[in-house]
Amino acid sequence: MQFKDVVGQHAAKEGLMKMWHNNVFPHALLLVGAEGVGGLPLALALSQFIFCTEKSGTDSCGKCVNCSKASRLEHADLHMTFPTIPPKAGVKGMSKQYIQQFREFIKANPYNSTYDWLQFINAENKQGNITADECREIIDTLNLKSYEGGRKIQLIWRPEYLGKEGNILLKLIEEPPKDTVMIFIAENTDDILPTILSRTQTVRLAPIPPADIAQALTYYSVTDPTRAAQVSHMAMGSYTEALRIAANTENDLFPAVKDLFNSLFTNNGLLLVKFADDWSKMGREPQKNFLHYIIQLIEQTIRARYVPEAPLSLPDAEAQFVRKLAGTKTSFEAFNDLVKTLTDTMYYIERNAHSKSQLMALAIRMQYIISGRTLPEGV
Repeated sequence: MQFKDVVGQHAAKEGLMKMWHNNVFPHALLLVGAEGVGGLPLALALSQFIFCTEKSGTDSCGKCVNCSKASRLEHADLHMTFPTIPPKAGVKGMSKQYIQQFREFIKANPYNSTYDWLQFINAENKQGNITADECREIIDTLNLKSYEGGRKIQLIWRPEYLGKEGNILLKLIEEPPKDTVMIFIAENTDDILPTILSRTQTVRLAPIPPADIAQALTYYSVTDPTRAAQVSHMAMGSYTEALRIAANTENDLFPAVKDLFNSLFTNNGLLLVKFADDWSKMGREPQKNFLHYIIQLIEQTIRARYVPEAPLSLPDAEAQFVRKLAGTKTSFEAFNDLVKTLTDTMYYIERNAHSKSQLMALAIRMQYIISGRTLPEGV
């Protein structure tokens, strides 16, 4: 994987390159970012860059022998550690037992979550971890000479799963063998030992901007540009979430949103009944995605009203709708109430509540909120 394949994270890429070219690259690096922002893809791209023999100032060449091996995750000096489960009773889980499956998992989608990985290896309800034996094997492996005669790289995906066993690695992290780089990829630092945090240099990864998500969804033919723009705002900075939403959103959502709000502002009860009936026939994920999309448009509406100079990164039709909604007499408190009732409805739908009843109640609540009327007790 090359840096150009990593969605967004321009500041992190630039910072890593600056450290590399200034010869101040750390021997122990901690990449921290929420699920879906690309910590693992960035670590893989960085590893390929380090191994590359024909690298440019900003990326690996993608063509040399080392790049070819690294892109397949088969470079002899690229060592990978990740959460595992015991393969059978009485046998402790080790990354080497699952390495081929891990390669297949990454090849399918490097933005998949740890949960996805554990399901991929049929962990079911078992909780993955990184064992003490694994830590000792890391020490033994990194103290061997480089197979290819260059640098050695140790990736540890989700060091949160180390627990207290991470203490075994402290001396190695502090004083690794020559030409060895350790890269930890975490989602948060709360569950990482302070002694590990103090021995690593942290690079924090920001949520991915909607424009970068939309561009990637279109470039990789995940969806068309219109849906990509919608999905990118619903994903909350996570490319993983964007892929999930795109997989569960078959149609352009905007016309349905426009119809719903027209019904609300014209007090058209028959169309509201039709809305609840039509969407109750959809699956749970499409229903949640639709409501999530409305929330994003309302948030953009608040921005358009109170920070009018800020540009709206929306397609023209949505931007026009948002500005029109911002120009109505709907109060700030009403917008907040709309978001709350939409969020509550998503919560109940997620827990398998009767969707038609929930959607009908949602439509009634939204109509009362927009008109400034007090909701009847119990609605």
